[in-house]
Amino acid sequence: MRWLWVAVAIALAGAYQAWSTRPLHHTPGEVVHVEPVQKSIGSNAPHFRKEGADIVARARFELEAVVLAREHYRFDRMAKLVPVDLALGWGPMSDSAVLSKLSITQGNRFYFWTTPEFPIPRRDIEIHSANMHLIPATDAIERRIEAARVGQVVKLSGYLVDVKGDDGWSISTSMTREDTGAGACEVIWVEEFE
Repeated sequence: MRWLWVAVAIALAGAYQAWSTRPLHHTPGEVVHVEPVQKSIGSNAPHFRKEGADIVARARFELEAVVLAREHYRFDRMAKLVPVDLALGWGPMSDSAVLSKLSITQGNRFYFWTTPEFPIPRRDIEIHSANMHLIPATDAIERRIEAARVGQVVKLSGYLVDVKGDDGWSISTSMTREDTGAGACEVIWVEEFE
């Protein structure tokens, strides 16, 4: 009888997990009309320290976007510092009519999209979406990031940062939304996330 209760508890936990992380859907049309905001901070850049890494701010950064995909990392070199990457979209990449024509995935700290037929010009896809490595400034911010669901509209603010680990690894943030490929990800010290 005890095993039956354990099996029921596991099934209920699994059902709750699936329900609470299910993708959200929007009616067609742009959900996020604003572009990301990046502001210069001059020579007085803030520095942070977390999980054996030095973190240097490059610019203030604010973004409102739709979560296109999310990937939780546990075993790579950056996992303790950057536990979750979010692929985010704004402008035309927040329109469910566009997104329904794309297949979006993440892996190995990259974001990928494919389509048999472009719903919007390729360049609009490239400059209105990005994979973002999110460094939570606090445990509360980390919990909010980890709870983000595909389709959810999120707002974040903090700093675009470069990171150098004590063991020699490093990563630099992209400073533009117009690049693609390796090195095009934003690395963000996240101070606010909703």
